[in-house]
Amino acid sequence: MGPVLAGVLQLLALIAALALAHRPLGDHMARVYSSDRHWRVEKWIYKGIGADPGTQMRWPAYLRGVLAFSAAGVLFLYLLQRLQGVLPGSLGFSSIDPDQAFNTAASFVSNTNWQSYYGEQAMGHVVQTAGLAVQNFVSAAVGMAVAVALVRGFMRSRSGELGNFWSDMVRGVTRILLPVAAIAAVVLVACGVIQNFSGIHEVGQFTGGPQQWNGGAVASQEAIKELGTNGGGYFNANSAHPFENPSPFSNLFEIFLILVIPFSLTRTFGRMVGSPRQGYAILGTMATIWLGFTALMMWTEFAHPGPAFDLAGGAMEGKEVRLGVSTSSIWAVATTLTSTGAVNSFHSSFTGFGGGIQLLGMQLGEIAPGGVGSGLYGMLIMAVIAVFVAGLMVGRTPEYLGRKIGTREIKLAACYILITPALVLVLTAAAMALPTPGDSMTNSGAHGFSEILYAYSSGANNNGSAFAGLNADTQWFNTTIGLAMLLGRFLPMVFVLALAGSLAGQRPIPVTAGTLRTEKPLFTGLLVGAILIITGLTYFPALALGPLAEGLAA
Repeated sequence: MGPVLAGVLQLLALIAALALAHRPLGDHMARVYSSDRHWRVEKWIYKGIGADPGTQMRWPAYLRGVLAFSAAGVLFLYLLQRLQGVLPGSLGFSSIDPDQAFNTAASFVSNTNWQSYYGEQAMGHVVQTAGLAVQNFVSAAVGMAVAVALVRGFMRSRSGELGNFWSDMVRGVTRILLPVAAIAAVVLVACGVIQNFSGIHEVGQFTGGPQQWNGGAVASQEAIKELGTNGGGYFNANSAHPFENPSPFSNLFEIFLILVIPFSLTRTFGRMVGSPRQGYAILGTMATIWLGFTALMMWTEFAHPGPAFDLAGGAMEGKEVRLGVSTSSIWAVATTLTSTGAVNSFHSSFTGFGGGIQLLGMQLGEIAPGGVGSGLYGMLIMAVIAVFVAGLMVGRTPEYLGRKIGTREIKLAACYILITPALVLVLTAAAMALPTPGDSMTNSGAHGFSEILYAYSSGANNNGSAFAGLNADTQWFNTTIGLAMLLGRFLPMVFVLALAGSLAGQRPIPVTAGTLRTEKPLFTGLLVGAILIITGLTYFPALALGPLAEGLAA
């Protein structure tokens, strides 16, 4: 069996698994966020944090809950790293420097999981489990809560109420993420992923002396790392490390974990708004972009010219031999079209066009299918934009799901889609213009520019993967990427929740003969076009200077 055919068969198996999980998981999440019951353990949590889960919040109160909880998470994780040297279970590692501790705290709380350190050489068991793994759960739950709040904006009439943040966040952890992650962790242990609290061991004799490996609760962290679209690896090699991803089956299973909640949330959306076909329209948009990017990535990595590529059967540089070109390509698209950032290959070593596909996937806003929660609300924002464009073309007031898209709504949507490109392009320009940041570039020319562009695209879009030729462990990059991660995560949430509050305060508009049918394939095509055109116009000049120039010169 050839590698291309093997890759296609694995892709078909992945699609079949996602299709089987789509309906039951989507329906379960809809029931979770629509239920009035509170589990006993949830009541204990509410009592412990002093929250009233029955209080209905308008968007300012909901936003205050998101920001207060996340700020507390940043402070706690920062202090945990700064105190690591005196904590038990630190494996002898010293405390983390202030700039790197800030970067890591911002990274994990913002669901980015960008890492400018070597995991197995910097973080002990306490920081890994009590700090990073906990944030993997709660940061994902925050994204899901904001998505559900926006969905309620389309559901509710003249109330402005979006639910209760504390209830939504806690339920996301206890009823969705924890149970699925526990099952996934057992599967990963069965696949050979390690799960222990072992210390540091010296293994074998290599050039330069013995190699040191340490154990850890890897399977449990790997499960939520992929399921919550987090991406931070226990080891520096991330999911290319055999302790995290030992076999082709574990590789395919981890890709499934990355995609299953974002794709299934479209079913949740359809059920909650009372029209599953609306969810299928959003699903169709996500699937079209994802499959298109996967096909392009496999083509660029298999078809690149040159005798070395022909002998290897594709662009094998930077890829694990046990995984190959096809599954590395599928993974690279899955991780950059979501906010995961986990890698099973060296993204910097992909072909010029392959690196461009990864960059564009993040720059789309990671909405196909996107991160847990963030993918759904990002896609719904783009749907509002597409409806507005369609209204302009036919001369009719735009409407979506019975809500009028007026001046206030379109301004909020426009602010949402502009904030991330502004962060990426301004910070990239600053890093290229100043003398010191350029010293971190391993490569010069177009690829060196791509390293900087990739770093800020990854940080501001809350992805976390990197062109690892860039040395990002400097005060400049730790600080600026940390700020990009926080602003790229929470500023868009301000506009999402403000839009949700505006929609929830409206009276529903009845469907008429002139209403745009947003559940039809025509709207799906319009939405795909709007996403690609808006992103292309925004980022094309920067992409032309980086990956496109590199690809054309090859």
